[in-house]
Amino acid sequence: MMADGPEFQRIGDLIARHAAERPDAPAVTVGDSRYTWAELADRAGRVAASLQRDGVKPGQAIAIISHTNADYVALYLGALVAGIAVAPMPPSATPEQLEAMVSDSAAPILFLDAANAEAVAGRAFAARRIAIEALDDWLADGPPAPVTLSDAELISLPFNIIYSSGTTGTPKGIVHSWNMRWAHLVGGAAVGYGPDSVCLLATPLYSNTTLVAALPALAWGGHLVLQPKFDARGFLELAQKFGATHSMLVPVQYRRIMDLADFEAFDLGSYRMKFCTSAPFAADLKADILARWPGGLIEYWGMTEGGGGTALVAHEHPTKLHTIGRPFPNVELKIVKEDGTEAAPGEVGEMIGFSPATMSGYANRPEATRATQWQHPDGRIFIRTGDLARRDEDGFIELMGRAKDMIISGGFNIYPIDIEQVLAEHPHVLDVAVVGIPSRAWGESPVAFVVAPGADPQELKEFTNARVGKVQRLAAVQLVDELPRSAIGKILKREIRDQWQGEIP
Repeated sequence: MMADGPEFQRIGDLIARHAAERPDAPAVTVGDSRYTWAELADRAGRVAASLQRDGVKPGQAIAIISHTNADYVALYLGALVAGIAVAPMPPSATPEQLEAMVSDSAAPILFLDAANAEAVAGRAFAARRIAIEALDDWLADGPPAPVTLSDAELISLPFNIIYSSGTTGTPKGIVHSWNMRWAHLVGGAAVGYGPDSVCLLATPLYSNTTLVAALPALAWGGHLVLQPKFDARGFLELAQKFGATHSMLVPVQYRRIMDLADFEAFDLGSYRMKFCTSAPFAADLKADILARWPGGLIEYWGMTEGGGGTALVAHEHPTKLHTIGRPFPNVELKIVKEDGTEAAPGEVGEMIGFSPATMSGYANRPEATRATQWQHPDGRIFIRTGDLARRDEDGFIELMGRAKDMIISGGFNIYPIDIEQVLAEHPHVLDVAVVGIPSRAWGESPVAFVVAPGADPQELKEFTNARVGKVQRLAAVQLVDELPRSAIGKILKREIRDQWQGEIP
């Protein structure tokens, strides 16, 4: 079933319309690189034609390992024009993880920028490699052939595959269908994206956080401005220069911006709406943004897997800043206790959600897909979130913690077990637990509590950080005599956090 809202439209048709109506208007700006709508449509069309020439079919995926650049956007859109999915990979992952992700996606072609090509030079990718810097040598001269699939056929096909940035072995690829992404585009139209909008983003293009803002901005004909590497003052300079109307930022980015001593010196009066997602968003930070940054503020909560989400329209509900808001329209969100019954207002349980914007499943992981599902007595499939929450009498939801011990650092998900397994390989380590410690700079940072008599904490930290992805690196290692455990041997991570003796900036 298609999402409710405007009638479904293909990305290629939307791009062609913007190029015809506003050919010279800016479409994408990344540093000194800029594409008008006519240029972007032409380049995306040539990408689509080249993929068709090389035998890539609708329903297949291309893989991209690259830092942010203008041709990344052209590749993404060009694949979609041809009905081909995109599997954007996190450069922060290890070469071994990237090789596993590309293999899992079954992409016949892998696009890399020079920095990442060098980083994975020794890996044995089955996919054909194409350098983004040499894209012109690969591109076809003519337009693509029409995609003969009907809309009903297209909407069930993969739109993209989103991989997590820090898992051991083969990470799970979250498959979003065209139908799921169309629901996101419809939501973008409702919050003011359009031909006169300027969306400024500073998160990477492989992240779903970025895509839920970037794709609607482009679909409805706006100007997408990307800051390849976040810098708080540089972000405000770009916002002022281009007259930004929309931005999606993670909480740690908001914190760094609001901490600038000269924040008020920037003209941000063009802003209509700002968004936040991916990590806990402190109520005091929301209040500061509302007080000093023009335009509205909406906090989104949800999973990349979809299945349910909430929105806190903070400027309309200033007394609810401690919450994540209420469920989206067309979303049914339940809070279920351990016995399977629904929690009453004020009671804590796990959130499960049902919506049109739900993943097709984990790529090649039917068992993992089933594990995240909860079947309603009427047959509908809800997605388990793993988040504990409670609902107040007004229907606003307050997060109470994560059922799992996932750490969110700078908007990125970190799974402690991945780091624990690496540390356990050290010959001096007898026992280990990794937890998230509050950090002003990152929201949370991973800290390891280790039983390793006579070991050097700095050496353990360096041993680990040399073997994990960039976002997984430990902030600190603290030696302990033993780890607290329950009667059945389960490590009590809440008690471990109470043992922390240092400071995380």
